Amino acid sequence: MARLSKFFMFVFLFLLLVPVIVHSENINGSDSKTGYYRIGKGDVLEINVWKEEDLTRVVKVRTDGRISLPLLDDVMAEGLTPIELKKKIEKKLSQFITSPFVTVMVNEENNKFYMVGEVNKVGEYDLTKDLTILQAIAIAGGFTEWANKDNIILLRYKNGKEIRYKISYKDIVSGKAPEQNYFIQRNDTIIVK
Repeated sequence: MARLSKFFMFVFLFLLLVPVIVHSENINGSDSKTGYYRIGKGDVLEINVWKEEDLTRVVKVRTDGRISLPLLDDVMAEGLTPIELKKKIEKKLSQFITSPFVTVMVNEENNKFYMVGEVNKVGEYDLTKDLTILQAIAIAGGFTEWANKDNIILLRYKNGKEIRYKISYKDIVSGKAPEQNYFIQRNDTIIVK
């Protein structure tokens, strides 16, 4: 009998946790799992090519996601980790240089998120650390008196498509839906109606 009750307890806990785990993986994407920084538009990169001062430079990722480098012209940088970009540049440079060694450093991150609607401080905010929806609302000075706390929308763009997540502040705070307290990502927009 004790064995059967332990089994049912395990199944119950498993069924409680699986939706939260699957939901967070789908929304936060592979970056949250790997922890690696992904280069984005507006980031400033320092590209060092060992023993090749003419090829070493600081570049800004353009709005098309590319950087321009001598010999290579335009190289897609957006969405890559610094290590992936390093390998890509080394491969392309190997056509011109024997065994190139490249270092890619992110000097400036262009991580922003936006708060609009019924919050006290509407605007653009720097995303300098991991933030949740509740923390972002606090940074924006909280809700105005007209805010509908059950009608918050998170707009996120993935692979060129807009994705909308409906959020209820009351459900997060009461513990009914803590999984809705998503981590903010670059270029997210939070709309409080």
